[in-house]
Amino acid sequence: MTVRRTITRFLMQEDLNFLLTNRIPRRMATTLMGRVSKIRQPLVARVSIALWRFFSDVDLTDAAETRFRSLHDGFTRALHPGARPADPDPAILASPCDAIVGACGRIDGEMLLQVKGFPYGLTELLGDAALATPFRNGSYVTLRLTAGMYHRFHAPHDAQVEEIRYLSGDTWNVNPIALKRVERLFCRNERAVLRLTLAAGEWPLLLVPVAAILVAGIRLHCLDTETLLREGGARRIDCAVPVAKGAEMGWFEHGSTILLFAPPGFDLCVTEGERIRAGVALMRLP
Repeated sequence: MTVRRTITRFLMQEDLNFLLTNRIPRRMATTLMGRVSKIRQPLVARVSIALWRFFSDVDLTDAAETRFRSLHDGFTRALHPGARPADPDPAILASPCDAIVGACGRIDGEMLLQVKGFPYGLTELLGDAALATPFRNGSYVTLRLTAGMYHRFHAPHDAQVEEIRYLSGDTWNVNPIALKRVERLFCRNERAVLRLTLAAGEWPLLLVPVAAILVAGIRLHCLDTETLLREGGARRIDCAVPVAKGAEMGWFEHGSTILLFAPPGFDLCVTEGERIRAGVALMRLP
């Protein structure tokens, strides 16, 4: 344990961490990681899984399986049924994923923060001013998934997926160190925009999964496809897919960040820095 702490502390020095995770060919490293993680050759799988568990705070107590044929299988693991029950209160918007809460609060017009002192615009993030309009002066929360967390995400409420937009981009690291150094980082990275309409009150809602270095793979059940979202290129897809509160919507190949946006009137139930699980109260409906 002492050795792990020492190595981790060394690697998490800000300048070194930023250099190791960003000043490399990010897209190439991400593609390579995607391929290596799926190798099921026993020696490769054992070594990669051992390194993942050594450097990450991996908790497999509620995993449906604890022995994996590849690193990818560990990253995208399922849980025992009922391990992440969604808050049953119809007035509550549940967290879509396990996460550490990052910047959150009220949107100032259409400006919000990735960290203190680093604002970005909702229109730039979404790629469409009309799509951003209902969320002006609304609420937002940044949900960061670490490497060892459960990486699937779920519906925050009974809703219908109305539209999916895929925006291609870079794969900067999305950890706090990079967020303090790279302006408008979320607007630069590969991301998907899921527009939902809540069954209760017909309020609009946005989920924006943001990819990162080593983690640029987003899969969505509502597309009913085995291919990664990026493989069709930047595009807009109309949908009419109902989802029940707590139902699995998709997953990251490895983990990253989900941004959630609600219109004015929604109140946050979480605070920055809080570690939460999928299904817990995230916001309260008007």
